[in-house]
Amino acid sequence: DSSSNGAAEEKPAQEQPTGPDGTRGNPFPIGTIVENDEWAVTINSVTFGANDAVAAANQFNDAPEAGHEYVLINVTMTYKGDDSDGGMPAFVGVDYGTPDGVTVDYLGSFAVAPDALNSMSTLYNGGSVTGNLVLQVPSENASAGVIVVRPGMIADKTFIAAK
Repeated sequence: DSSSNGAAEEKPAQEQPTGPDGTRGNPFPIGTIVENDEWAVTINSVTFGANDAVAAANQFNDAPEAGHEYVLINVTMTYKGDDSDGGMPAFVGVDYGTPDGVTVDYLGSFAVAPDALNSMSTLYNGGSVTGNLVLQVPSENASAGVIVVRPGMIADKTFIAAK
């Protein structure tokens, strides 16, 4: 019991939130729904060190660059808009922000993810897709980064803790 109290006393000094909820300094937890009038986006899980899973997903996937690793982000995207032509998940942004402030977008990785998100399908009001995005991120302090979610092309960014 006293050991858990000691851990509780040490943690706040290192992980003191900075800024309002959903910002880079104070990200929301995994599982938070980020939404606007068009989209609802949920980061379901984040898997670091996914090199083996990505290699097994497609024989043409290259190994990550030296000092980098593959990260799988499992995401659900639901179209809430009322456009009769529907909407495409490709217009929703899910990126990774490194601890030192560099953005890595999922379009920068040419690897095929296992159970990949179908971002090119047209969804109509209430339609959802769930799947993985794969990003190649620097290995050093990878889990200290944040997931950057933008629910639409011109939507504001919201930050989700990567672990």
